[in-house]
Amino acid sequence: MKCPFCHHEETQVLDTRVSEEGDSIRRRRRCTSCDKRFTTYERIELAMPVIVKKNGSRTEFDSSKLRASFMLALRKRPVSAEAVDAAIHRIEEKLRSSGEREVMSNHVGELVMRELKRMDKIAYIRFASVYKSFEDITEFQDAIAEVHQDRKPNGK
Repeated sequence: MKCPFCHHEETQVLDTRVSEEGDSIRRRRRCTSCDKRFTTYERIELAMPVIVKKNGSRTEFDSSKLRASFMLALRKRPVSAEAVDAAIHRIEEKLRSSGEREVMSNHVGELVMRELKRMDKIAYIRFASVYKSFEDITEFQDAIAEVHQDRKPNGK
């Protein structure tokens, strides 16, 4: 492992710990040349499925696009960055664990809508209005009615 400070090739591992989730290993390292310390994380790298767009074109999964969608919908809403990170992580896990090599973009959109609905109803309506291409006020009213229905105890 190269030192991020002096780029020396030799570093010494001082401490190794498994993360609380058990999905990564944290290593504290010390450069044998400049004596500076830094942390590295070792994670399993699983391939994400390719996203198939509506027009049939294919593109690599890009979590930054997912994050941008969340941030746009959640603009000026009281939702923490940790909540957004957790939602993105859940979506990525669902996509990875599906075992599919290709996933339709509308499936990813549905996963985003499900997470937004859980996090913030206003952000959900914002995202749904663009994602579902609302063309008139009745589509907004239907989405709002759906959110209201979900808020009632026992779905009644």
